[in-house]
Amino acid sequence: MKRRKFLTLTGSTIVVAGVTYYLLSDKSNFVRANSKQNETTKIPLKPDEREILLLASLAPSGHNTQPWFIKYTEPYHWIIGNDKTRWLRGVDPTQRETILSIGAFMQNLEYAAGNAGYSCQFDVLASTNQDEHIVDVKLTKAPNVNNYDIEKIKQRRTVRSNYLNDVLEKEDAAYLINGENDFIHYIPNSSKEHQWMNEQTIEANKIQSYRDAAQSELANWIRFSSKDAAKNEDGLTLAGMEIEGIPGWYLRNFYNKADVMKKGFRDQSIDKVVQQVAQSAGWLLIISKDYAVTTLLETGMRLQRLLLKIRDKNIAIHPMTQIIEEAATNQLLNSSIGINEPVQFILRTGYLKNYPEPVSLRRSVDKFIRT
Repeated sequence: MKRRKFLTLTGSTIVVAGVTYYLLSDKSNFVRANSKQNETTKIPLKPDEREILLLASLAPSGHNTQPWFIKYTEPYHWIIGNDKTRWLRGVDPTQRETILSIGAFMQNLEYAAGNAGYSCQFDVLASTNQDEHIVDVKLTKAPNVNNYDIEKIKQRRTVRSNYLNDVLEKEDAAYLINGENDFIHYIPNSSKEHQWMNEQTIEANKIQSYRDAAQSELANWIRFSSKDAAKNEDGLTLAGMEIEGIPGWYLRNFYNKADVMKKGFRDQSIDKVVQQVAQSAGWLLIISKDYAVTTLLETGMRLQRLLLKIRDKNIAIHPMTQIIEEAATNQLLNSSIGINEPVQFILRTGYLKNYPEPVSLRRSVDKFIRT
């Protein structure tokens, strides 16, 4: 065979093989719209019970672990539980963030129940963050309950990129804080405290990225492939991390947990944080009076109320809690920003030109309900 013909055939074979591989590869990110809610449970949920619980589960949580379960007692009477298999022991050893997330779940549940015509009675059962049964909740039909717009719950999402650097307008900041000045503080990007927060967020991320317990935990919750994302319906998907296009395709097809532990991945994650903190209107801090379970639940509810308002103003919020999670940075936090009370949330904030649709996954109700 002549050399030119051989090279032509070889080149064609490589192209065909490449095209074939691409067609068989994981080509697009799996997002919430791709999920299908299964209804296979043996528990006889009423349609509005299922809808209320699904809306409640759209609350945020660290690494999107969704650390809650529902113990079904009787119709419209449940216990909100603490799923120990979903704890983040590497970054949240006291389960402080777990309880905060369950508080956000409670706020969604209250709003969703109100939209369906029910009032909620919450009775806190837990005395520690590690207790399995956290809150007893009863729903009762009520004629004058607040009819909340549940589209706000459905449309909430965390946005990480493309923040504008414009400081929040006074009326917008007031709208977000809404009279809760004792609990929510805005640090504009024009302040010296803002610069400290930026520097320490980068430093805390460096520490955490090279702390193997935390990085291994992160690896366990990243869903690189669409298959893993569809199977688990939780965790950090590439869509949720806003990795699209060719980089997303490459990670979906060639990356796994072991790669997260490599120096290249750790360094790229830190570089991304440097880019992120350079874009913002500043920081929002949510504080509490103490660390009691009831207080943490209330603080989680407060966060969720804030998150459900920001889209109206084209404002984004990205929780970046590493300063709190790392002892070396946390010990300097209060004195450096002039706040005495415990800081429970550190939120990077800023305006967006365009608000993207929600993409983070949620488990079907059947996966988190028990008898």
